[in-house]
Amino acid sequence: MTSSAGRPATTPTVPAGDASEEGTARAHRRGFGVVAAAFLVLMAFATLPTPLYPAYQRLDGFPTVVITVIFAAYGFGVMAGLYLVGHVSDVLGRRPVLLAATAVELVSAVMFLALHDTASLLVARFVCGVGIGAVTATATAHLAELHAVGRPDADPGVAPVVAGSVNTGGLALGSLAAGLLTEWLPHPLEVPYAVWVVVLVAAFLGLLTVPETVHHDGPRPRYRPQKVAVEPAARPRFAAAAVAAAAAFCVLGLFTSLTASFVGGTLGVRSRLVTGAVVFGVIGASALVQALLGRRSPAARLRMGTVLMTAGLLLVAAAALLTSLPVFVVAGLACGAGLGLLFTVGLATAGAVASEGRRGETLAGMFLAAYAGITVPVIATGVALTWFPAPDVLVAFAAVVLVVVLVSTTLMRRHLRSPSTSPERV
Repeated sequence: MTSSAGRPATTPTVPAGDASEEGTARAHRRGFGVVAAAFLVLMAFATLPTPLYPAYQRLDGFPTVVITVIFAAYGFGVMAGLYLVGHVSDVLGRRPVLLAATAVELVSAVMFLALHDTASLLVARFVCGVGIGAVTATATAHLAELHAVGRPDADPGVAPVVAGSVNTGGLALGSLAAGLLTEWLPHPLEVPYAVWVVVLVAAFLGLLTVPETVHHDGPRPRYRPQKVAVEPAARPRFAAAAVAAAAAFCVLGLFTSLTASFVGGTLGVRSRLVTGAVVFGVIGASALVQALLGRRSPAARLRMGTVLMTAGLLLVAAAALLTSLPVFVVAGLACGAGLGLLFTVGLATAGAVASEGRRGETLAGMFLAAYAGITVPVIATGVALTWFPAPDVLVAFAAVVLVVVLVSTTLMRRHLRSPSTSPERV
């Protein structure tokens, strides 16, 4: 789950030419559809390996902790892509960066298809993360600009809604697609990636036809990585929101990295389709509540997110102790809904405390905190599984994360109630 909220605003421009105004608008509307479809395909690829980790584990014989390290490689790759490449499209243009990111994902897909050793899996996941880190911000900005030119009289809020839905929906779709493609077909470690190689090639060819929306008349500015900065006076509010976002993403990382091991090992349900469906439910619930409740006040979303996350984590512990798949599924739905609400409030808080001209730098700090949550604690959980039974580890994980969620959200509510930071500002 990534966003381009920190991107500098870029006014879409249409280069002069002989095409009529309607022809230009039609090309941009068509481009909007192509970019949305390509964005969906790229995000789905990010979760395609999720149901397949036990198959890799049986093939290579590595312990469960390696699964979490392989997953964490993706998180580190996303961070690298976001902060080294995610803002480059403001200078080079949207289409070149989207094409490059798609090519990077294609390289990752070919690696997954041809190489199954542990080292190659680590590299392939990191490469995948780099491409995703570059594409999320760029595709969201491109969709907004294509929509502005293609439908100048339409509601400008449509493009961000489409981008958010495609982003999260793609992540949910990938694990489900992998489950469907491998449940009954042979060669489970090859078929999903072979399909995605074809789909990614099609996406690349489609992106070649999309209009560019960034045009510079003067010299291009020098490259620099995305800065990360928070004003000193805003750090207490930001820190509370960042810790809550990290805890939320920690739960997301747990479900997307270890669901297959828990469902297949502890619960004894060796079905890749079930694994894919569980992860689909977690991410899908996150997308759904953001769409349904996104216009509620920050205080209301924070309150609902805390309740849902608390219920979900208690159910994670119950599912581990009872070894119950239905309880684990409900836990995933509750956690997914809760983390979606908490993360949106975290992003809104970061945007509100950012000073003029430093919004991107502050939001970059929020994403850094979130992806630290999706990597480091998940690896620690994998290490713990080396020595302790899975139910005990999941109960301890749920307890620790629940304490962090309750403390951080309590601090966030205090800041929202303070006179200087009314909810309307966030």
